[in-house]
Amino acid sequence: MTPSTIYRRWGDLQELLSDVAVERLRPETDPADLGSLRAVLDAWAEQFLDEMSSPPGRAYIRDALLGDPDGTNAGQCSAYAAEQIDSVLNRAVRRGEAVPDAERVIDRVVAPMVYGILFRPGRLDAEYARELVTNALART
Repeated sequence: MTPSTIYRRWGDLQELLSDVAVERLRPETDPADLGSLRAVLDAWAEQFLDEMSSPPGRAYIRDALLGDPDGTNAGQCSAYAAEQIDSVLNRAVRRGEAVPDAERVIDRVVAPMVYGILFRPGRLDAEYARELVTNALART
């Protein structure tokens, strides 16, 4: 592929890196079914936090957002998380469990983790991830 082809498609190197990062952030499989909503969300949140807060995860997030002037890649990353959460919630419904809506899980689990990864990396551990899940599953 010639440099002119790359620049016609992506405009600049940062946009190319952004698209590559988004593909690297795509989950490869659905979350494992561990038998209960709580168990699956705990495991998913712990894994998400571990992967995204790692040095490569932070670099992928940074690259995905830096070359994304119109927000398309950020929206795609959000869609990946939403698809994973929808899969977990749909399985729980089939088991007869009461479930929150996906937006509640995104707002109470994913959003605080991403904010912490980007701006407040102090306490990003499995206990924190489980606390966020507890908050999302609490009845309001």
